[in-house]
Amino acid sequence: MSSLSQHHDPILAVATAPGRGAVGIVRVSGKGLSPLVSALLGRDLRPREATYLPLRDADGEAIDHGLALWFPGPHSYTGEDVLELQGHGGPVVLQLLLARCLSLAQTPGADGQALLPGLRLARAGEFTERAFLNDKLDLAQAEAVADLIDASTEAAARSASRSLAGVFSERVRDLREALIRLRMLVEATLDFPEEEIDFLQKADASGQLQRLQATLTEVRAQARQGALLRDGLKVVIAGQPNAGKSSLLNALAGAELAIVTPIAGTTRDVVQQTIQIEGVPLHVIDTAGLRDGADVDEVERIGIERAWGQIGQADAVLFLHDLTRCDEPVYQADDAAIAASLPPGVTVLQVWNKLDQCAAPARAVLAPRLQAGELAVSAKLGEGLQSLRERLLAVAGWQQAGDGLFMARERHLQALRRVDNHLASAAELLADRAEHLDLLAEELRLAQQALGEITGEFSADDLLGEIFSRFCIGK
Repeated sequence: MSSLSQHHDPILAVATAPGRGAVGIVRVSGKGLSPLVSALLGRDLRPREATYLPLRDADGEAIDHGLALWFPGPHSYTGEDVLELQGHGGPVVLQLLLARCLSLAQTPGADGQALLPGLRLARAGEFTERAFLNDKLDLAQAEAVADLIDASTEAAARSASRSLAGVFSERVRDLREALIRLRMLVEATLDFPEEEIDFLQKADASGQLQRLQATLTEVRAQARQGALLRDGLKVVIAGQPNAGKSSLLNALAGAELAIVTPIAGTTRDVVQQTIQIEGVPLHVIDTAGLRDGADVDEVERIGIERAWGQIGQADAVLFLHDLTRCDEPVYQADDAAIAASLPPGVTVLQVWNKLDQCAAPARAVLAPRLQAGELAVSAKLGEGLQSLRERLLAVAGWQQAGDGLFMARERHLQALRRVDNHLASAAELLADRAEHLDLLAEELRLAQQALGEITGEFSADDLLGEIFSRFCIGK
């Protein structure tokens, strides 16, 4: 759990990714950094202006030559004084700069006190946590920082950028303001119970609540799309050996990721690749062929167990069938056994592969299945893959969005779901307001509190610790 009691300590960290690079950045944040800046660089810096100079050690020897940038608080990322040292991106250089800052912070100044007492290495996400605590970002915007860094598609990056700019937060604030107006109306009515019916009717409390619910429905729909862009969909390709699972993975990914042979049991472990369809990330997993028998060795058996484990965690399963064997009784029986073992609640798409090898008898078997909504593809030639992609997007619940889509997380969806439940209860109570006005006021209060959890107006220390601990060091 993040310790908010330490958020007054000055902190520093390497703000660039580990390893070697052209540029490396050391970031320091805290109150009253000016003495450290002067002692470290031998001069004062102009705010928000890059200065090229030597970055020296305790003996005056240059560790590196680079840029120094000074952002006096509150006009900085964290809201505190921030110093950034930009040098060459070698890990040794950056560690020397860190050590120099830590050592210099304990050096006595003219008053005999340490220049910057308490300077320490930052925890993961602590710079952004400071920005949140100092009201530079709300919690939804702070989470969008990590989402922007982790975005796996262009659409996800753009949506995270909109959330960082405050688009999602603005929608939440609009809901909150409408909810506050309705709460004020109900609370005022509680103070004048003899006039409650006429007062609520004249102020159109019921209409206000209905409009609020309609707006919430729109926001929830956008948030679900944003969460899909962030988390994507886990799709497992399953079926009997030699159905063409690896070929389908390669075709969807556009690369030779999995080994393809006519030998049963070629795939013995899971192979995963993230692809994108219309900006939505799909985590596609190829698995070992599902079968039983004496010829299944121990390694393949482990692969089959892992395949079932992946199926149990899937958002969707592509149950792949071999069209060239669809008229074989044994093959049909094995397919039926697999279908009966699939976990309930998992969306299953029935996909028939090897359409390019489909003979007339197989086509006769296939026709009614296609009418029932099943799919036929040729992983080898790419035939039918576009229909499969479209079906996967439909399973995910994706709808083509405009430019205003924002990023959202599962916790945001849960909070909005609670808001919806409280407003639904409020609507029922409002219909019988003469008896339940106090309960109506409480439901509206709980709805506002759930909204406040999204932006951090109401948040617990353990929630903040969980969120920011997932950030990278230096951010």
